[in-house]
Amino acid sequence: MNKTPKVVLLTGASGGLGTAIAKHLSQNNYKVYGTSRKKQISQYYTWIPMDLSDTTSIDKAVNMVLSKENRIDILINNAGIGITGSVEETAIDDLKRVFEINFFGMVRTIQKVLPVMRKRQSGTIINISSIAGYTGLPFRGYYSATKSAVMRMSEALSSEVKQFNIKVIDIAPGDFQTNIAAGRLYTEVRKDSPYYTDYRRILKMIDDEVKSGLKPDVLGRKVAKILHTNHPKLRYNVGLLMQRLTPYLLCVLSGRFFEKLIIKHYKMRK
Repeated sequence: MNKTPKVVLLTGASGGLGTAIAKHLSQNNYKVYGTSRKKQISQYYTWIPMDLSDTTSIDKAVNMVLSKENRIDILINNAGIGITGSVEETAIDDLKRVFEINFFGMVRTIQKVLPVMRKRQSGTIINISSIAGYTGLPFRGYYSATKSAVMRMSEALSSEVKQFNIKVIDIAPGDFQTNIAAGRLYTEVRKDSPYYTDYRRILKMIDDEVKSGLKPDVLGRKVAKILHTNHPKLRYNVGLLMQRLTPYLLCVLSGRFFEKLIIKHYKMRK
């Protein structure tokens, strides 16, 4: 165990994955500061208010941790929201909101914390993306797009900050039993929409897959294990077997053949 607890700033601590991460880190002698918009009382972390769509809020949250600890050893960017809807019919304002939280808010937090880590020549940044970031999923195309953006940014960031002894890790979860559906931006589809039949059925499949996903504690334990690794990998895929195989299938199968598998899985009309 760490003799002096490392300081962790964890965004989205109030959700299923965030709470699980906080739980396992606090049990392994990390000092966790967890953020959310609404006030939380937790035995696993000290709550810090933060709104990822508000730059001032992000600055205040980071400064609050620094005023208490004078350092941030580990930044875990976990906060995010889901969105469903067809590419054609999803409102641009909803799309902007999802990118604001899932991507731009993450970037702002990283930009605020990085100077502190560079000064100390030490630090770890973990970005939670998604296995959905590997491929555009039907009626989740914009969610996939935000997570793919996180993956590409993480790769670039890792090479840029390695010289400062800062580690960057991307963790791509599959389906977990969380309340992501409750906070998801949902595009209403009219009955006369050409996407109505597929969308209604696939939305139920998406929700069923979440309900049958892994327990959040699986990811919490994984994060704790990664932080105890001297030389962590750049990316970890955490999920059910077929979900973990997605990036490998994309490498060996043609794009159109993989697309056929997706269409068949979701029983979509050709």
